[in-house]
Amino acid sequence: MKVVHLLGIAGVADHELPEAKKWARRLEWPMVGVALWIVVQWYLEETRAIPHELARIADWLVWLAFLLETTLLSSKVENKRAYLLGNWLNLIIIIGGFPWFWEFAPLLGLLRSFRLVLVIALLVRMSRSARKLLAQHKLGTTLLVALVTMVLSGIIMSRIDPSIGTAWDGMWWAWVTMATVGYGDVVPHTGTGRLFAALVILFGVVLLSLLTANFAAFFIGGDVEKIEHEERETDRLLKDVSARLDRIERLLEQQNRRN
Repeated sequence: MKVVHLLGIAGVADHELPEAKKWARRLEWPMVGVALWIVVQWYLEETRAIPHELARIADWLVWLAFLLETTLLSSKVENKRAYLLGNWLNLIIIIGGFPWFWEFAPLLGLLRSFRLVLVIALLVRMSRSARKLLAQHKLGTTLLVALVTMVLSGIIMSRIDPSIGTAWDGMWWAWVTMATVGYGDVVPHTGTGRLFAALVILFGVVLLSLLTANFAAFFIGGDVEKIEHEERETDRLLKDVSARLDRIERLLEQQNRRN
């Protein structure tokens, strides 16, 4: 059994019906958007920057998103039992994350913090598609991923480590950390903050390598296109010369037959 099955984030299997795989691909990025919103909402609630009523509406929308994804994909796959067993985390989210329960649960704060685990689960499930996308050497996409990572890492760090201060300080810390600069003006002091910082450093090294490769591809892309254009032009001229030589040979053969 694969690790993703043990974690409950297997998604739709590769051998499943084409219709199920198509809908799984369609729902990937919307669910990533839900994951990003979970982090933003968590920060807004922690800083009391969002009204209670609006936060509850957002809770219902997040819950409905998971319910819709699980219900739709369950109806599309051929082996429904295997899909639900491989995505047991979705069932826990739907059952345990029912917003109406949160109004009466004594561990309300723990349940809300548990939603951050969902973010990690969703991003891990998206890792294959993200690798394919980033491997296409598109500079804009890589920069967007780096920006989103910086913003989310800054928000999370500003809440789990009091020494960071505001979310803006957290974003500055995330930026210099991911860029492997490390000025040292803003640093985490708690164990949780340092553990999270270690993960950001590892991810930053990967992103920095991708950005370097993308910048190189961007700057030499024009030269590569020029060389490819010259090669195509050379091939066209060679074909033209070859065609003319063929015509000359045919004319010479015809002349020899007449003689």
